[in-house]
Amino acid sequence: MKELKILAVVVFFTLLTYWGVEPYAHSVMHPHVEGNNFQYDDLKPLKKKGNAAKGKETFMSAGCTGCHGVEAAGMPAPMDPISAAASFGVNPPDLSQAGALYDEKFLAALIKNPAHALKVEHKFVDGKQHPMPGFYGLGGDIDQEVADIVAYMKSIAKNPEEITPKEAFENACGRCHAVHYEKWTQIGEKPKFKYKKDELLFEAKVLDYQDYLTKYMGKLPPDLSMYIRSRGEHYIMTFMEDPQALLKGTAMPRVGVTPESAEKVIEYLVESGDTKHEERDSVGIIVMFYLFVFAFLAYLWKQSIWKELH
Repeated sequence: MKELKILAVVVFFTLLTYWGVEPYAHSVMHPHVEGNNFQYDDLKPLKKKGNAAKGKETFMSAGCTGCHGVEAAGMPAPMDPISAAASFGVNPPDLSQAGALYDEKFLAALIKNPAHALKVEHKFVDGKQHPMPGFYGLGGDIDQEVADIVAYMKSIAKNPEEITPKEAFENACGRCHAVHYEKWTQIGEKPKFKYKKDELLFEAKVLDYQDYLTKYMGKLPPDLSMYIRSRGEHYIMTFMEDPQALLKGTAMPRVGVTPESAEKVIEYLVESGDTKHEERDSVGIIVMFYLFVFAFLAYLWKQSIWKELH
């Protein structure tokens, strides 16, 4: 009886310690946050109907191509990723698919006030300026000019349904986050090299880029190869939608993607984080079939043996 009491006390305090360390600590350090389906209710909707043709003129006049490439319109990036990161801290994205990937309210807010749209105003105080300057208009109706730019960006982008999960990830996340399992680096996919010296040169460029990125962000953003498995889909979804809601003061900007684009980013992370899941599932079916057959044969064997004994 005494031993049972001791066991009960040990079990009680073990469970109490587990609750204090795991569920309770997790609820304090990582409180549950519900998303809002990427609606961005804090941003104002566009008040004007955009004109894509005028938007192209405004886009060019505003000097956006001084930092951004638009491959879909035949405008390559003005700088390579390393030079761009040296200048801005991070490589500005190609805007070919921005109109399909990102929410139009977010795009409009981003054009006017990048730090506000990205929810990183806390990083740019005491005279510090976001590397992307805000658009103050060309002398006309600024709301109309912004709506025109957004319309232009949507006109050159693919149909959102045609955007692949890989494209969604690379555009929205891939300039800050690596995915080692997919050989993705912040400056692009690592190719196969014939000579070791060429591989080392590429890796040196990646390290240079990461140094600039670390200085800009405060720390190097994590490799996302296993994040879908270690953090889960809900965490990543809500973190994409509003990083500040989960980690107050983080340097990670709000991504601004549409719900459909967010789903594609998750799909990419699922595939890259568990590349063997289809193979494992197929093996699982074979194993279950084997166990069923083995159990059936064992039952028949048992019946045969016991029949002779009786």
